[in-house]
Amino acid sequence: MSRKKSLSFRKEQAEKVLRGLQERYPVPETHLQHKNAWELLIATVLSAQCTDARVNMVTPHLFAKWKDPFALAEADIKEVEEVIRSTGFYKNKAKNIVGAGKVIATKYHGQVPKTMEELIQVPGVARKTANVVLYTAFGINVGLAVDTHVKRITHRLGLTNSTDPIQVEKDLMEVFPQEEWGNVNHRLVWFGRHICDARKPLCEECEFNTICPKLEPK
Repeated sequence: MSRKKSLSFRKEQAEKVLRGLQERYPVPETHLQHKNAWELLIATVLSAQCTDARVNMVTPHLFAKWKDPFALAEADIKEVEEVIRSTGFYKNKAKNIVGAGKVIATKYHGQVPKTMEELIQVPGVARKTANVVLYTAFGINVGLAVDTHVKRITHRLGLTNSTDPIQVEKDLMEVFPQEEWGNVNHRLVWFGRHICDARKPLCEECEFNTICPKLEPK
């Protein structure tokens, strides 16, 4: 398959996927509970290898104890570890979020930066987290956040041939309108949890079962 034909197919596929997702989820939103950009950033860092439901159980206590970057910057890491222990990988996450507090408190005067270049310099923040924060908190689309759901579903639907998150993001940015990038992420996360499960996808309930390359006869 030529590059041109492949891109043409992926764009047509993306139009159908976008339309179906918009119909299923008219009002897309993140599962992570937050009151501001700082809380969203920390919640997103904690959500790595952890369910949003678990993160939402932990963050109220975390933010009650350390309400802003200035407070978390001064926190005892051992105390932070105990609060976030149930989210998994808690030692590394505690180091990262305390580090994030220090950087944002000192370098950005307590305000979460609004550019990809600045955000990915914050401890614990890679492109996925930065994309989530930029769009959800500020309405800025500079990329498309790729988590396990997005990677799995878009690969299954033939929108990308890659499993590398950076390449998957580039492939999806080629075929979805920029103004939809943030909402595509939110909708695919919901879709991955409700329908396109990793092990037992509900193909009979999926509106894409007639266009899914995964289901084509071999």
